[in-house]
Amino acid sequence: MTASVDIVSIGMVTAVGLDAPSSCAAMRAKLDGFQETRFHGPRGGWLIGAPVPLPRIWIGEKRIAHLAAGAITEAFSKAPEARGQTALILCIGEEGRPGHPVRNPASLLQRIADIVEVEAYSRSRVIAHGRPSGHVALDQARRLIASGETPYIMIVGVDSYLTSGTIRHYIAENRILAPQNPNGFIPGEAAAAVLLSGPSSGTLRLTGLGLARELAAIYNKEDLPLRGDGMTTAYRIALNQTGMDMNKLGYRISDLVGEQYWFKQTALASLRLIRGRDAFQDLWSPTEFVGNVGAAVVPMMIGMAWTAARKGYDRGNPVLIEASNDSGACGAAIFAVAS
Repeated sequence: MTASVDIVSIGMVTAVGLDAPSSCAAMRAKLDGFQETRFHGPRGGWLIGAPVPLPRIWIGEKRIAHLAAGAITEAFSKAPEARGQTALILCIGEEGRPGHPVRNPASLLQRIADIVEVEAYSRSRVIAHGRPSGHVALDQARRLIASGETPYIMIVGVDSYLTSGTIRHYIAENRILAPQNPNGFIPGEAAAAVLLSGPSSGTLRLTGLGLARELAAIYNKEDLPLRGDGMTTAYRIALNQTGMDMNKLGYRISDLVGEQYWFKQTALASLRLIRGRDAFQDLWSPTEFVGNVGAAVVPMMIGMAWTAARKGYDRGNPVLIEASNDSGACGAAIFAVAS
């Protein structure tokens, strides 16, 4: 059994802003946070990345905890009534990813709780699937709301690709954007939080959610050709739940981190499902401005859509938000303005 889930408030800590309003305004103005970092690039010189300008030089798990706590605190500041009755779903990078800054999720949760000055989250859950973690979290949130277990759910995504182990790994895989490698991504870091509750009015509501897997993942050993089956299936499941066709979507937001693979996957999913549309369907991506932020990207994209709807610069209603990871996990969520 699932239930309607609405967005109550959001929070963000990104390379272009330390809160949601400034981050969304910067991305709307097409300002990016790219700069030289302390890491060496593929052939010498300084690596271009998108670090968050925190007031102190925290590193490792402590840095991740402060990023997440900042986003959570902002989301709670807009809905103080939710404090003390919120279940937390923490989205982090994939287990085993080289250079992953989170070694102990339980320790990270306690660090976050200490910074936010609340009791340790007894009803916390951790999802470690990287970029599409937020879609899995949305599925769990719907079930928790339907069960009546909690009136509020906080989904927070936090991740960083700006660690020495991560940089070394992706340079070795030839996946970092550099002058000699245009088919790569810019590493970034960020945190984003979305506070959800049961149905209310005048906000964005989750109306469809699809989860699937792409067999022709970017690292698939069989060297299968990419047909976009996984993302197409995720789209189709989400659309079926809303009872609409692809051509009825207003616009899309995607986690296009910069490599050709992800653009091709998104294009294939659209081409295989869209029928009879004449108007242009806009496609947004926060990674144009903050780089590859891993598990933070889905809450960030939800925050972008929520802000755009509230301020009236969205590109239509409803909006589809998609994400996928290197192992082939795909997610698609459809949000519509609640009437």
